[in-house]
Amino acid sequence: MTKLFGTDGIRGVANIEPMTTETALRVGRAAGYIFLRDDRRHRVLIGKDTRLSGYMLESALVAGICSMGVDVLVVGPLPTPGVAYILRSLRADAGIMISASHNPYEDNGIKFFSPGGFKLADDVEREMERLLSSGEIDSIRPTAGHVGKAFRIDDAVGRYIEFVKATFPKGMTLEGVKVVADCANGALYKVAPRVLEELGATVIPMAVEPNGENINADCGSQCPERMMEKTREVGADLGLSFDGDGDRVVMSDAKGQLVDGDCQMAISGLDLATSGDLAENTVVATVMSNVGLDVALEEANVAVERTPVGDRYVVERMLDGGFNLGGEKSGHIVFLDHNTTGDGMIAALQLLAIMSRRDTELAELAKCFQPFPQILVNVRTAKRQDPESLQGFKEKVAKLEKVLGPHGRIVVRASGTEPMIRIMAEGRDEDKTKQVVDELAEHVRAEIGEDG
Repeated sequence: MTKLFGTDGIRGVANIEPMTTETALRVGRAAGYIFLRDDRRHRVLIGKDTRLSGYMLESALVAGICSMGVDVLVVGPLPTPGVAYILRSLRADAGIMISASHNPYEDNGIKFFSPGGFKLADDVEREMERLLSSGEIDSIRPTAGHVGKAFRIDDAVGRYIEFVKATFPKGMTLEGVKVVADCANGALYKVAPRVLEELGATVIPMAVEPNGENINADCGSQCPERMMEKTREVGADLGLSFDGDGDRVVMSDAKGQLVDGDCQMAISGLDLATSGDLAENTVVATVMSNVGLDVALEEANVAVERTPVGDRYVVERMLDGGFNLGGEKSGHIVFLDHNTTGDGMIAALQLLAIMSRRDTELAELAKCFQPFPQILVNVRTAKRQDPESLQGFKEKVAKLEKVLGPHGRIVVRASGTEPMIRIMAEGRDEDKTKQVVDELAEHVRAEIGEDG
């Protein structure tokens, strides 16, 4: 069997391998086996977003898990961070989220959570793949009263709403605040408007009519332009665009200017540092976060630690270092004091709390972050190859980083899914930054060859 798990679970086009009912059933069986720890009755919680294909994948996973003698708790449409919370609340042995996040509706995915609400470790995913390929569990077939049962949890959305509201400061309300909330026709379509309204805000909802096929379609965090325009048009205090499974959010200030994940981390990091609540005075970001984040935070003596791309790696580093704030430029913001994974609703409420506490508009808060010009070029190559293995490449990168000057940096990485080298550079001078990227791209083409 080929490798199933990517950076964030299993993902692909629904009804084409690996996202078929046949594979989902076998994945469910492997998951049921892995999370069996003793003779007691075990339970796995399953949530999903609003994709049409979620129905068939949910049924297949339920069948596979029950066939191993494990019970299933089905919560229906619920944001990914809601699954992480509810599984902890119900003391389940694991959680599964059926979602392809910000991808179009044709895709779908399967993400796993440990009992503590964290993404599965690499070694657990490798063990699951081994079980699927070895056939080791094919003969395990509980019968009679030993097969699992499935239960529907009807109040999961309400539980999550109350949990999220509890992260907003006591005694503070959103009375007089107008918010545009673009829910991407996804898992937050019920949650976001209710949370904001129950806290006192006036809400202008967008993309809250999912039909199974319109999730992330010209809306949500990948397409925030309509939300930004609407925010300016209706005179809202800010706008929010979530992705399909609700674990990320990008924002707009009252003028319709985008506030991405890097800017959110800068604002929240400085606020937490000022109050003394930023653990180890450190923010965790990925290699793709703009170096402007480092500059914004270093003035307050806040360090930035970087990880590979993927919110799971951000969380792993946060746990290892005892940090409580991290995230990605894309809008995955993790407040470990509140939840175990990226949570778009919680991230939005933390920014709203800062605005309220300081009686300051988002545009004013956002001035703390000035992104450096960033140039990204994807070089499709004739074959897959680690760029660091190219002759003279490391030396060339080191030389060109000096050209970019202080705080300038270069990130080069091979795509994990296709023969492509991604070259990103940042520097204060945009022309120099572009020259650096072009020179590195030419080096890659000369050494590996370009596809097409």
